[in-house]
Amino acid sequence: MEKKYFIVQVPDEPGALHKAARIAKQYQANINRIHYNRKIDVNTVFFDITTSNKHYEKMQHDLKELGYLQTSLNPVGFLKFNLYLPHRTGALFEFLNYLTFAQANIGFLDFDDETTTTPKLTVSLTLEKSSRINDLLNRLKTQYPLEILEYNEEYSDLDDTIFYIVFAQKLREILGMAADEFLMKLLKDINHIVQELTRIGEEPRDIFDSVLLTGKTLKNNTGEAFYANVQRISLKGDVELFCFQPPCGGNIFVLKNATEMFLIDTGYGIYHFDVQMMLQKYGLGDMDKLKKIFITHADADHSGAAGYYDVKSFMHPGTWEIIKKANRAYGSVSETSILEEVYTKLINLFSNFNPPDYVKLISDKKYGERNIFPILDKFKIGDLEFEVLESLGGHLYGQIYLLCPEKGVLFPADSLINFQSLSKDRKKFNLLAKNLMTSVNVDGKLATEERKALIELVNELDQKLSGKNRKCLICGGHGAISVLSGDKLETYGETEHYKP
Repeated sequence: MEKKYFIVQVPDEPGALHKAARIAKQYQANINRIHYNRKIDVNTVFFDITTSNKHYEKMQHDLKELGYLQTSLNPVGFLKFNLYLPHRTGALFEFLNYLTFAQANIGFLDFDDETTTTPKLTVSLTLEKSSRINDLLNRLKTQYPLEILEYNEEYSDLDDTIFYIVFAQKLREILGMAADEFLMKLLKDINHIVQELTRIGEEPRDIFDSVLLTGKTLKNNTGEAFYANVQRISLKGDVELFCFQPPCGGNIFVLKNATEMFLIDTGYGIYHFDVQMMLQKYGLGDMDKLKKIFITHADADHSGAAGYYDVKSFMHPGTWEIIKKANRAYGSVSETSILEEVYTKLINLFSNFNPPDYVKLISDKKYGERNIFPILDKFKIGDLEFEVLESLGGHLYGQIYLLCPEKGVLFPADSLINFQSLSKDRKKFNLLAKNLMTSVNVDGKLATEERKALIELVNELDQKLSGKNRKCLICGGHGAISVLSGDKLETYGETEHYKP
């Protein structure tokens, strides 16, 4: 018995769905999930089932024979026109024969023979094979006077009978050419998110829009459109700290001295080549000096480009498990959340996730504690020693923090962020993840506890550094490097804007 799925197109008539369910029953398939929402698509139904391979093949055969099984996602064309019917019995019937022959889906008809001596019929329709539009027009032009009102394949005016086909085409525009089988599996996963979120009152179309906007925003901010906010800070001797904020997602940090360079998080995979150009501009392009990459956690905007680098990526064992399982909720109280699992697949796909080839797992040996956080490891760059702290797993299981007690430099990943320093566009993009998962933290209670403990740790460091007229630098996973001022984070130093 294996988990399978199928997507069916049922006619809008009583008993149609019952026929599909009868086939599942006939072959002893256990229906794990079914989703149909007329507000989204009048004809499309999603089934997740458990059955044997043999019975699954028979079910597909019977559904196909019935004309229900959806096996492809054909492009769709849209056509709207005025047509002048002759004033005789059966004229409308004769015209509709042409549409039936072309397998057109009628979206709108408007006809009243009392309005004019030459009755005008306004028609809008869609064709799953857009190549048939020209053929249909040629046939109609030989029989009727025509006025073409709209003729496009932009999908903006399509009715709800083919919503998922249209949505798949929009996904293709983001992902490039993708096989129907792959897209149908992706549609099934997206539909599962929609099913979960509509149960808590979210509007289905808003969810689909968030999915598309996530992919489009990432794609549209590459190449010449790429940019970043950059901070450059001298720490001690020849050790420098760079903070790069890409258009979307997490920060990329570089620690360097004259002979070596460490990377803390990598950003999205889709930005890698743009990031390489940026690093070269700031004198960081010599990859021979890159000795280590530290991955704070498994989200794609922090680990997604690690596979492009030919050096070891140091990470918590939990981070590596999340990457392998492609489920950001792994190891947390949210592990069974379909929202977290499907979002991980989506963002990994849209962002060209490229996991590391060379991984060094941080051991669970403890060197003591900082506040409530165990110290798992230590490393040095120049004369500066950093500690690797283990988080509680509030934002993500396996998340780590990096701390240099001497200079007061803390990398708290996504547990402590200066949200006010984020641009309007970055805030808007970050909200998309929340729209699709309801929360970016896998355990909200632990996330709150972590943030409180990190603030306490920063206050302790600030007291120790006060005699040196310095404050702890908070290098959050998003936003600007900041310092704590009262109970707020304030941007530290100057920030410059990078454009290719």
